[in-house]
Amino acid sequence: MTELLTQRIARQAAGSPEAPAIVVTGAQIDYREFWRRVTRTAAGLAGMRRVAVLPTSDIGSLVTVVAAMRAGVSVVLLHRHLVPDQLRRVLAVADPGAVVAAPAQHRRLRRLGFDGEIRTAAVLESAGASGAARPESELLVGITSGTTGEPKLFVRDQASWAATLDRSDRTFDITPGDRVAIPGVLDHTHFLYGALHALTRGATVDLRPVTDALPGATHLYSVPTIAWDVVRSGIAPVTGVREVLSSAARWPRNARAALREVLPAAALTHFYGASELSFVSYDRGLGDADETAAGELFDGVGVEIRDGRVFVRSDMVFRGYLTEHGVVDGPVGGWVSVGDRGALDGTRLRLFGRDSETLIRGGLNVEPAAVEAVLTAVTGITEAACVGIADERWGQVPVAVIVVDERAPGLAEIRRRLRASLPSPSVPSRILVVDSLARTPRGKVDRAALTALFA
Repeated sequence: MTELLTQRIARQAAGSPEAPAIVVTGAQIDYREFWRRVTRTAAGLAGMRRVAVLPTSDIGSLVTVVAAMRAGVSVVLLHRHLVPDQLRRVLAVADPGAVVAAPAQHRRLRRLGFDGEIRTAAVLESAGASGAARPESELLVGITSGTTGEPKLFVRDQASWAATLDRSDRTFDITPGDRVAIPGVLDHTHFLYGALHALTRGATVDLRPVTDALPGATHLYSVPTIAWDVVRSGIAPVTGVREVLSSAARWPRNARAALREVLPAAALTHFYGASELSFVSYDRGLGDADETAAGELFDGVGVEIRDGRVFVRSDMVFRGYLTEHGVVDGPVGGWVSVGDRGALDGTRLRLFGRDSETLIRGGLNVEPAAVEAVLTAVTGITEAACVGIADERWGQVPVAVIVVDERAPGLAEIRRRLRASLPSPSVPSRILVVDSLARTPRGKVDRAALTALFA
């Protein structure tokens, strides 16, 4: 029988009740007290189908999320970068029975135009009974990244997250007594999942800022931007970290090498996936010399390449998108694609970017990911992005924006290396050096803003 997420946490709480569960700045809570609060909050959610949560990196946010998941109440995971129209849209479609946030987030919700009742985990606590989750129960309604246009609400169920936890158990070395640093805000599903998985393993979740958490950590949940923050912080090498678990944007080899100097004992594990797909593939160490490589497929994940697009099938994929008409556009025959383009060699996956990122220069395809891979392979180029701009002759031409440090060669040498590694249509017509890449509020490269630099 499938062991659901909160059943796993309950087992850890029963076995080691006095072990520290969560650490925040100035406070911590053990498993006994955490589970007591979870069960009482779950009782306060009785009768609801969904609850909207705007989490921060605090104990109450995790109490609310775990309580809902225990009671079989779906968590509508709000995030701090929603604009008012998007928040209204999300709440109208999801129709939660309550909106929950830490007191520090109440003002943010009011600024977004929400004028209803805002509850906290403490207010929800009750001595009554709660519902119980089943494998088919809806577990999470998340919001796809991106802050323009209509938000898309993806739906995950209890069984798919249980299957994802099983992969984490087999792939990542997290055991009772470990301390997992989760420096990102919990409205990002990568960091929320990391905290929840750590709790299912009996580890301590450390929600403090990364430079505070690292000295006592055994694991770090990260994204490449946080990894660069660590490198540039000046922190002395930390030898106790055994593993870094990273997702989101591609992680260049030079960034991995720089982090390894700070965390010399850590296995560097980067995984590819998506909100709709969950885990797809992963690699360890400095990564393949081919920067398009996305690593080895997770156990039980099937991939097919159809007309260049990556389709995925596994027991971890989402159910579909929540709309006013119910859940739609889910997997077809078990298969689903988010538009990534790639190639498969046995069980090793390569990625070439999204369909929408492919440029057409004089009728020839240009893959921004390939250009970015060559650029970030140059010592001293710490970040790179390739975008397309309009051109009267060619239709589109690629241009590049790079971030460099003191080791970087001059632009003439960079161009020479590009010409040596790329077909001529892919060589950027212009290269611009900037202090940092523009990013969306969700941390992805803001390609529209970068394109505007060349206007």
